[in-house]
Amino acid sequence: MNIETLREYCLSKPDAIECFPFDNVTLVFKVNGKMFALTNIDDEELSINLKCEPEKAIDLREHYPCVLPGYHMNKKYWNTVMVDGTAADELLKEWIDDSYNLVKGKRSEKKIVNNNV
Repeated sequence: MNIETLREYCLSKPDAIECFPFDNVTLVFKVNGKMFALTNIDDEELSINLKCEPEKAIDLREHYPCVLPGYHMNKKYWNTVMVDGTAADELLKEWIDDSYNLVKGKRSEKKIVNNNV
């Protein structure tokens, strides 16, 4: 996977947008105003920060050397995945899907709770 494939895949998700809220090199993908993926477009080695359930985040770090605690993120919920070829593109897409669904789901739950109050 390269930066363009990553970008296209993230933007293929319903309601996903891209932006540069922090600086001009940190590309952020959001759904419903919440981040589900971040990458630095200037880094020579592609990596992506993805949100994850806490138990799964630890499990992925233990089983995949390319998965590290989230760089500059809450390490309980975020992993940094080095896109170095050790994890297949299909697996990377699965992890992107998980992050997207986790973020999209949380937003929907908050919306439902707020509407019922």
